[in-house]
Amino acid sequence: MTPLEIPLFPLQTVLFPGGYLPLRIFEVRYLDMMSRCQQAQTPFGVVSLTEGGEVRRRQAGLTDGAGFVSEAFQTVGTLAHINAFERPQPGLIQVRCSGGQRFRVLGSERLPHGLWTAKVELLADDPVVTVPADLTHLARALQLLLHKLEQGAAAEDLPLQPPYLWTDSTWLSNRWSELLPLAPAERQRFMQLDSPLLRLELVADQLDRLGLSGN
Repeated sequence: MTPLEIPLFPLQTVLFPGGYLPLRIFEVRYLDMMSRCQQAQTPFGVVSLTEGGEVRRRQAGLTDGAGFVSEAFQTVGTLAHINAFERPQPGLIQVRCSGGQRFRVLGSERLPHGLWTAKVELLADDPVVTVPADLTHLARALQLLLHKLEQGAAAEDLPLQPPYLWTDSTWLSNRWSELLPLAPAERQRFMQLDSPLLRLELVADQLDRLGLSGN
């Protein structure tokens, strides 16, 4: 398969396929990127930062050659598709995105104004696996959590967005992986797993430790 070339948005989070990602954009490098992606109806890539911050900053002593704080990120990320796009004021864009297919970075380049671009290969989607009977309690627990989150919150602000695929191991394991209090490296590991059933079992272990499994 021919590699794709896409713009990257390194963030201090991990985007999962099917995930919900609202963003407020004010940096010039990303304002232009978002406008281009919106006009062309093309996705951008979200990768989790391992070094540096989401906002480009100058900092003495911890700089790259251009005088800015170094940025480094994971080599496996997720495509983000723009579902809603607003310009509430000049110099500000608000978008709501959904996670698409995972990808692996084959090579990346930072442009002079700070935007990262990369050549990537798309990774296979998770196989379709029905939630096993012994793990259906995880769906019930997530339904209960969603009900609590809905109290007094606007629908577009909820971390879980429809469609709700309660019987799908991939969807259920991804949504729990986004919500659990995991270290960034652990959340990244969950996202990169090829088996949705293994991911769901690891989620069950985490919930058991927290006393939240509802089993």
